[in-house]
Amino acid sequence: MTTASKNESWLSWMSMSTVILAVCATLSTFKGSGYSTQSVINQTMASDQWAFYQAKKTKAHIYEVQIDQLRLQAMTLPPKSTSLQAYQAKINEYEEQIAKYAKDEAEITAQAKALEKQRDMAKLHNKPFGYAVVFLQVAILLNSIAGLLKMQRFWWCAIPIGLVGIVFFANGFLLFF
Repeated sequence: MTTASKNESWLSWMSMSTVILAVCATLSTFKGSGYSTQSVINQTMASDQWAFYQAKKTKAHIYEVQIDQLRLQAMTLPPKSTSLQAYQAKINEYEEQIAKYAKDEAEITAQAKALEKQRDMAKLHNKPFGYAVVFLQVAILLNSIAGLLKMQRFWWCAIPIGLVGIVFFANGFLLFF
């Protein structure tokens, strides 16, 4: 082995580290994008659930107003009127609808909150992948400069930056900090 090849053996290690960093950066981009998409989809679905909830609330309110009107109209009837039973039957029917909507609202709320929780988890995973891409790309850039200029000190600068990127990459999966 010549002196020149001994002095430049670090280039092989630098090349291998560049490949590893590039793979991690690619995977970080892919996973970050996936979590970002999942976050947006879950937010949209949660918004749809909240809109559905609001529609149920509006319908229930309409029934409540109608019940108030029926009660006021029933008060204008003579006490022994046969129409009072019809009014009360309609009031009871509307109260059942209100109770049904209240039950539906509870289910819709639970679904919307579950979707929001999934959205928040996707955001938690997405953020470290974004940081990982930044650090990994900087390390790849420094490795490229080191290889082009054959200056080992740039590679030594790239190593800790790349390691920080790899830590963020792992954190994207595991959320250890």
